Amino acid sequence: MTDFYVAAPGESSPPVPDGPRLCRGDDMRVVHNAFLWGYERAPGLVRGVAAGDTVRSGLVGRWLGDLDATLHVHHESEDTLLWDRLEGRAPACALHVGQMRAHHAQVQALLHEAEPLLTSWRDSADPATGERLADAYERMLAVLRVHLRREVVEMIPVVEKVLTEAEWQELGEHSMQAIPRSRLLPQIGFMITASPDAGPAMLDDAPTPVRWMYRLFGRRQFERTFRDLFPGEPIPRT
Repeated sequence: MTDFYVAAPGESSPPVPDGPRLCRGDDMRVVHNAFLWGYERAPGLVRGVAAGDTVRSGLVGRWLGDLDATLHVHHESEDTLLWDRLEGRAPACALHVGQMRAHHAQVQALLHEAEPLLTSWRDSADPATGERLADAYERMLAVLRVHLRREVVEMIPVVEKVLTEAEWQELGEHSMQAIPRSRLLPQIGFMITASPDAGPAMLDDAPTPVRWMYRLFGRRQFERTFRDLFPGEPIPRT
């Protein structure tokens, strides 16, 4: 299988500082895979809802709203805790950090565009509104495919040289604390689904309360959500 996380022709990476590896940023691929998995399916989920079927649009709309909110929190954590540190400790990556900030601004603009469409469509199941929403998600996916790939390829090697393990964990904890447990637990299942080779290890490294809550409650929540969203598809093992 071809690795998605490779540089495209014409792209360059910032110089990686010398010194030991201070943290491991491998888990960023797992997080990014989950977003890509979700947004690849978003347009089809929206377009698959029959006109006026507000039960189905409500179900799909709640899941997409949770996905959008989680993406916003993820980017907010990076904007708050990552970019300034990278620019301060590895000034040679400032140009690439600027590109990451610009990508975030593009994504945020698309989230703002999608939000009222999602609210209206969720309540009405109107096909015309749904088509506009699906189009916004397709454009979101196009930005994310570039941004999420380049962040892993270009920024994580620098992160691993200039952020301590405690600082890296702080980034993840900032996101987790901002996400309600009712939303976080089933999303863990989708993360494992999107990264079946690496996702389980990430769960093993999660804080003990999160790990146990997923095994006691979250897995069933994920399975129920997956079954409702994708009827007839086999439920992934998590």
